[in-house]
Parts: sequence; C-alpha cells; structure tokens
Amino acid sequence: MSVEAIMHTEFPEGYTVFFGADGKVIMTPQSEEHSSTIRSMQIDSLALGRHAKITSDVYLDFPADENSAPDFAILREDARRQGKRYSFEDVLLIAEVVSVSSARKDYDDCTAKYGRHGIPVYLVVDPYAAEVVVHTQPTGAGYIAAHTHAYGTGKLPIPLADGRTFTLDLDELPRPDTATGTR
Repeated sequence: MSVEAIMHTEFPEGYTVFFGADGKVIMTPQSEEHSSTIRSMQIDSLALGRHAKITSDVYLDFPADENSAPDFAILREDARRQGKRYSFEDVLLIAEVVSVSSARKDYDDCTAKYGRHGIPVYLVVDPYAAEVVVHTQPTGAGYIAAHTHAYGTGKLPIPLADGRTFTLDLDELPRPDTATGTR
C-alpha cells in the first residue's frame, strides 16, 4: 500500500496508526490513559487562548516524507495550512504520550526526528513512569537538554519560542491504576 493510499484511508475509530521507517503500518487502540492525557493537555492549553492553534493527531508535513501526526502540538499563532496540513516549521511544541507499544518510538525515534527538524520543545509524557521529559535546544541528532519532571509536582511552565508559556499541570495528568492498568 502506498503512503498516499494510506493517508486517504479511514481507520477504525479509537485506533492510533503509526508509520514505521521500515514501511510498516501499525494500528493500535488508544488506552484510556493516552486519551485522557491528551485531553488534559488540551485543557491546559486553553490558557493560551480559545483560538490558539493546537492540534491533536493531525498530520504535519516534515521533509523527506517523514510526516507525523503527533498526539499534541502547539503551533505559531500565524501558522497557515499549506493545502490540508501545517508545516513542521509552524510547530512550537510537540508532545507524544507513551503507550506500551510506542515507548521506543516516543523516547528514541521521535526525539531524534523532532530535534533534527528543529522543533523547539518536545515532551515525552509517560503515564506508566508518571513523568514528563522536556527536551529543548534541538540539534541535528536530537536535543541538547532533557529535564524529567514527576507527575504530582505542581504546574510546569514551558516557555514557547514565540514568548508565550504553556503551563502543564502535572497534578492533573492521569495515571494507570496499578491493579487494573487503568485509572
């Protein structure tokens, strides 16, 4: 199946679709933690203004067919779609929420990719480890700085390249229930 055909395919509701560098297409349902974490970040983003450009699971164009649909992204206020998509150049922050099947991709592959393309801030939000890793200072191989913040430690102000601040409430991020694996 070609990339173009995959991009126009409607996948079942509730599934996340990953496109591997080796051409594999992986479909997995989102967990409650995954969905609730994205919702929590969306709620926190309201402080940026009702009309702030925030996307979730929306394709962004990257060079060399490395397109992504990150779990959560904050775009420049003057961002304009090019066709149906925004460009990676419009992105101020990307967050990926770790799931059991995506840990390596979120911690390793995405860190390298987003850094290589100059995304100013990349968050790895991990409900299973109850931590958020904030990557800043992108380089050609990833990021120079990575700071880990535990869930339950208050509000985390994250400066954006346009002068605004996204404040992530670490007390409100959902955690899996250790007995059942759900919250």
